[in-house]
Amino acid sequence: MRWGILLALLLAASGAQAAEAEVPGWKDYQAGRLAAARIAFWQAAQNGDRVAAFDLAMMDWKGEAGAADKARAVYWLQRSAQLGLDRAQHALGLLAERGDGLPKSLTEATRWFALAARQGYLPAQIDLGTQYFLGRGAPQDDRLAAYWYEEAAKQGDVGAQYLIASMYEHGQGVKRDIPAAIRWYARAGAQGDAGARAKALDLARRETARRAQSASSGSFR
Repeated sequence: MRWGILLALLLAASGAQAAEAEVPGWKDYQAGRLAAARIAFWQAAQNGDRVAAFDLAMMDWKGEAGAADKARAVYWLQRSAQLGLDRAQHALGLLAERGDGLPKSLTEATRWFALAARQGYLPAQIDLGTQYFLGRGAPQDDRLAAYWYEEAAKQGDVGAQYLIASMYEHGQGVKRDIPAAIRWYARAGAQGDAGARAKALDLARRETARRAQSASSGSFR
């Protein structure tokens, strides 16, 4: 699947989550009255409504109520992001990362991810953690990678829970902490990750055996 198509689908999903019933034009959009919706979004966006600006960007990206126009979509995304909408900031990071509608810049991608992540936007937290983990658009930093993966894990993301569990298990970016690793593996396992569940059980068995051995030798801790 071409990235542009994938991103359009991703942004469309984000728009559906971000849109608020009280945003002018949203009921028109849901009813399929796209021309009326676009006019209402445009008017609200001109008056500083960041969600309307985001929704307008989505319509322009997908070519709803007119021809697709990436440049115009990016303009409205930037307006929305500058007004502080986390989803718009994350979307701009994705565009900068791929050079789709914006000049390719991993540094800019990281900057946008960071703005959204600091607002608690889960997808941006994961992406920012990965930027630091890989040293992509920022100096490689396991400590910051672990921090952002754990923030995403706290919000219930299974992949982030597995990643931070592994980092605690191996002491990567965090102090090695087997009980913490077990907890995070178990939380991911409880959400259906069979591999994480197996890891939690295996680590728990090994930790129990280690403690029993330490106790029998008089050096329990």
